[in-house]
Amino acid sequence: VQLQASGGGLVQAGGSLRLSCAAPGRTTAPYAVGWFRRVPGNEREFVAAISWSGSSTFYGESVKGRFTASRDIAKNTAHLQMSSLRPEDTAAYYCAAYYSGRYDSSSTSEHEYPYWGQGTEVTVSS
Repeated sequence: VQLQASGGGLVQAGGSLRLSCAAPGRTTAPYAVGWFRRVPGNEREFVAAISWSGSSTFYGESVKGRFTASRDIAKNTAHLQMSSLRPEDTAAYYCAAYYSGRYDSSSTSEHEYPYWGQGTEVTVSS
């Protein structure tokens, strides 16, 4: 699975951004999508994960209630809607995928994900 992340940018605190993760080409095997972020000098942090069907989602504690993961299977695209953004959300955001073999499976562990998109930068100003 090749992934292309987009949608990052500069936003003021309290604002919103929507990240997208596209998988060009035809993919019929079910795969889960995860979102992670990294601040330079820090370890990569889990943000959100969503199963193929969208029925299973997980969120990191710091983003619960503010971020929402979704996906459009027909377009092979996943989204991360980020609201009530805070300066501490500033990071490079990455989408990742793995073939889960199931419609309702996803993972919070980056080690499960062999496929990664390039990062998209999100900067939240105070």
